[in-house]
Amino acid sequence: MFREINGLPGHILVIHAAVVLVPLLALLSVAYGVLPRWRPRLDWAVAVLAVGTPIVTWVATESGEAFEEVQREKGASGEFLRKIEEHSEYGGTLLWWTVGLAVAALLLLLVTSGYPRARMLPRWLPPVLTAVVVVLAVLTLAYAYLTGDSGAQMVWSGQV
Repeated sequence: MFREINGLPGHILVIHAAVVLVPLLALLSVAYGVLPRWRPRLDWAVAVLAVGTPIVTWVATESGEAFEEVQREKGASGEFLRKIEEHSEYGGTLLWWTVGLAVAALLLLLVTSGYPRARMLPRWLPPVLTAVVVVLAVLTLAYAYLTGDSGAQMVWSGQV
């Protein structure tokens, strides 16, 4: 399922969505947390990204695993295989940071939503969740960079 889309490696096509959505989730979640007056404009985008981005990142990870399997079947070994494995590890870690950021962003949306029950929560909760979102956003962006850079290095050096 994840190997090919219209005869092209699925990973190559799917990663472009992750490359756009992961940083968008990180940046808009932070903006939502630190700019309270923008929350009414950003809430829908953060909610959609918090649901969709982990799915896209998971599909990118799974398609990457399928791509790695194809390379092994073709006899890949040595330094090239080590670079693929490193890229795969970065991608797996990125998936978990993305899921964590998405959960934290959804919780922040929930506690700042203005629903009557949300008003009964402690006043310190939104700032704490905002801090968590900021930390997770930084980690997510760092791993998005590491993952993308390691993959791009292989492509642009002619190894893939």
